[in-house]
Amino acid sequence: MTAPETGDWRLIPEDVRSGPMQMALDEVAAETAAAGGPRTLRIYSWEPSTLSLGYHQDPATVDWDFCEREGITVTRRPTGGGGIYHDRHGDVSYSIVAPAAELPGELMATYELLCEPLFAALERLGVDAHFANESRPAIHEPACYLRAVHPAHDVVAGDDRKLSGNAQYRQRDSVIQHGSLTVDAVVERHLGCFSADLDPATFRERVTAVREQVDVDRERIVATLEDEFRAWADATVGGWREAELERARELAERKFGTAEWTRQRVDPTA
Repeated sequence: MTAPETGDWRLIPEDVRSGPMQMALDEVAAETAAAGGPRTLRIYSWEPSTLSLGYHQDPATVDWDFCEREGITVTRRPTGGGGIYHDRHGDVSYSIVAPAAELPGELMATYELLCEPLFAALERLGVDAHFANESRPAIHEPACYLRAVHPAHDVVAGDDRKLSGNAQYRQRDSVIQHGSLTVDAVVERHLGCFSADLDPATFRERVTAVREQVDVDRERIVATLEDEFRAWADATVGGWREAELERARELAERKFGTAEWTRQRVDPTA
């Protein structure tokens, strides 16, 4: 299968920005698609390092002192799930944004369709990967990679350890699917973001990374993701319009970078 052939797609190659800005750009891409503009595929990374909280996550589960001391930004995603630590070394993220009317109405069918380029990239890299075959119980709910493994959207390697988490939400008649692919498991910094005392050995039993599965550098991983996402949608390589960047900066400042949103789950722009 390939992307729906109902409109123009653009691929935005690896885009390195702050956590609040990355979340704002997802929202802007949804507004663009809903208004009849291009559908967006993008590969991106987080700088400075960021802990992205799930929408419903209790802020008491975060070790705020650790994050401040280590220079880790904290923002909140509009999607559910637990917190994920992101940096320029340990992971790479992606988003796919399109009008809701162009995608399957059934959740699992949408995940299967939109994860196709992710699986194609992993196969090309030599990584044995698939959706989890069965659910597994949670180890620590506030941490995304230690939550219950769900066959609908959790991608695991051949050894059944989690490799990628994916989530969807709808914004202005558009569907946004974003996900995080573990490149290297930065275990101590990842677990240090949480207030609970978590066992690194338990994390390694549940989570793996691309570079643990195959001998490949990060640059090739990113390039392969970009190639497969572009091919999947026959997308044109492009970038953000200046108006979109201005809108995203506004959202990052007024919403995704605020304590109201991050600590209280209150949207100051609503």
